[in-house]
Amino acid sequence: MILCAGEALIDMLPRQSTQGEDAYAPYAGGAVFNTAIALGRLGAQTGFFSGFSNDFFGELLKSKLAESEVDASLSVTADRPCTVAFVKLVNGHATYAFYDENTAGRMLSQDDLPALPDTVNALFCGGISLPVEPCGAAYEALFAQAAPTCVTMIDPNIRPGFISDEPRFRARIEHLLSLADIVKVSDEDLIWLMGDGDIEAHIQTLLTQGPKLVCLTEGSEGVRGFTSTGKVVQVKANKVEVVDTVGAGDTFNAGLLASLDAAGKLTKDAVADLDEDSIRAALSLGSQAAAITVSRAGANPPWKSEL
Repeated sequence: MILCAGEALIDMLPRQSTQGEDAYAPYAGGAVFNTAIALGRLGAQTGFFSGFSNDFFGELLKSKLAESEVDASLSVTADRPCTVAFVKLVNGHATYAFYDENTAGRMLSQDDLPALPDTVNALFCGGISLPVEPCGAAYEALFAQAAPTCVTMIDPNIRPGFISDEPRFRARIEHLLSLADIVKVSDEDLIWLMGDGDIEAHIQTLLTQGPKLVCLTEGSEGVRGFTSTGKVVQVKANKVEVVDTVGAGDTFNAGLLASLDAAGKLTKDAVADLDEDSIRAALSLGSQAAAITVSRAGANPPWKSEL
């Protein structure tokens, strides 16, 4: 089972009522939540770990996971509110007002961590749950717990606006990168992590720190995979009419993991010595799935039957 650990929240998206009044509609979201949904729809055995509220928003999140065949039984439910993000669109650009203090997701602690069952062979972490406390420390501890036996993947998905303690967050990300077998980054992530400079040189530096496969997403240019054994594989982006890019990177992560899992390559030894065909297939499925997501509104990943 691929276990996704991280935030699940409610996006309140601007809409208009039937009377023409400004209104907000609740949608299930969160980067790691989206990856879990996409994995489940792609047919991978998937689990999700987070902190859920016992309110109706928490029930909505759980129901969406169940609809996509994701097992959330390892998660924790608490008598706290759900994280909510109100979205404002100005000329197509989104800004957010987050309500996260003392929420069920934010207050997840190391005491809430489950003992990982033997069925878990991979762990994925990332998103906005890593910069904040105490949940950030909890996910870091879970990652360290899983790393000796499970394939670990991280998408740093750097959002500077969420980082209140930069030195602590940098130390956490460096620790997680050293434990990760697979890393997905954008050039913006690398520049924030390593400063200005040559992107490929940054990737080679990153590979010396522990990861076996680093995937660099480059928008309309596609994605490149770099391995610790010196392989470089490029896959061009699928050409589609873009509605919005919400959930694109999250879906790519799912496609990559689902492909490796289906090929029997989601083990520590296999990921350490991936052949070019396996890398290309994984990058291709990630790109194909992400292309479908961006072709429709919101984070709505494809089912396996749509590919």
